[in-house]
Amino acid sequence: MKNKIIVLGAGLVGSAITIDLSKNYDVTSVDLNQESFSKFKNHQNITTVQADLSNTNSVKSVIKDFDLVIGAVPGFMGYQTMKAVIESGKNMVDISFMPEDFLELDGLAKKHKVIVVADCGVAPGMGNIILGHHNENMQVKTYECLVGGLPVIREWPYEYKAVFSPIDVIEEYTRPARYIQNHEMITKEALSDTELIHFDGIGTLESWNSDGLRSLMQTMKNIPDMIEKTLRYPGCVEYLRVLRESGFFSYDEIEVNGTKVRPIDVTAKLLFPKWKLKEGEEDFTIMRIVIEGIENGEPKKYQYYLLDKFDRETNIISMARTTGYTCTAVANLILDGGFSTTGVSAPETVGMGKDNLTYVLKYLAERGVEYKIS
Repeated sequence: MKNKIIVLGAGLVGSAITIDLSKNYDVTSVDLNQESFSKFKNHQNITTVQADLSNTNSVKSVIKDFDLVIGAVPGFMGYQTMKAVIESGKNMVDISFMPEDFLELDGLAKKHKVIVVADCGVAPGMGNIILGHHNENMQVKTYECLVGGLPVIREWPYEYKAVFSPIDVIEEYTRPARYIQNHEMITKEALSDTELIHFDGIGTLESWNSDGLRSLMQTMKNIPDMIEKTLRYPGCVEYLRVLRESGFFSYDEIEVNGTKVRPIDVTAKLLFPKWKLKEGEEDFTIMRIVIEGIENGEPKKYQYYLLDKFDRETNIISMARTTGYTCTAVANLILDGGFSTTGVSAPETVGMGKDNLTYVLKYLAERGVEYKIS
């Protein structure tokens, strides 16, 4: 009997996850916006349900008959959705990138004897799986992850397109960036320490501090130096700094002609049309991970390089492929019995399994998402 999977959220990434899983499983997609289901018209194994996923009772109701839940809701809904899934006794793989600490739900998940893997995208996600693997097999000294998703065509003024909730994207520009240096946590403002870096096949990009390490700061305390930086086209950061310092990203209400509004809501409303990928527009995902340390008594350096582009055959954008297929790889790993740790796990825990990184890399390569390892 086929496993039944339900995907909560039918955005660009959620829909790619649904289509990929429907090749082998009966899949149900849930979203409030019925227009999101138009992507599934040529796929037989997909059932659609319209529901308000901001209501936890609604979440519990729609997932009750399923074996595995995929969380692909916006970040601000992620924590309450995961909690509802756990309380329903269902296994879950999640990509919502919630601002809260998902490991706080570990005890609840253990109580309900469920398997949950959070942050299971590209970064966080694949980078964590890679580091988890190497941390089991060597004494890691440094971990550096540079990552970005960008449009192929640079369009003034932002030269950027968002595939996630605009408020989730803006959160990257405001949340203080934390990294580890000499075993100490360093906190700087987001968009700080910009560097220009050349990448083969792309050219020069600008990196800046972002708060991407997340669970690694708790689970990898043995590693003295860890950092993640986000990549954008050169010059983009200056625009974002101006907006941030002018208050456009603030959550504090202001009064305008007698009406109270949050600047962040107005900004998101204005920017989303400019950031939205239009039909036929292409994107790419770039990630470079460097891990250095001691392996078998010798200095060792590993580099993982990903340059993935929009898939013209399937019309699926790169960020949806690289994020979504990492999620579906881990979902398949759980269904195949390759990962069975109860509780809420960070993706690096998945990487600690003996053959799990090989499994995930093979799964991604079969879908054209290939990491070059040197």
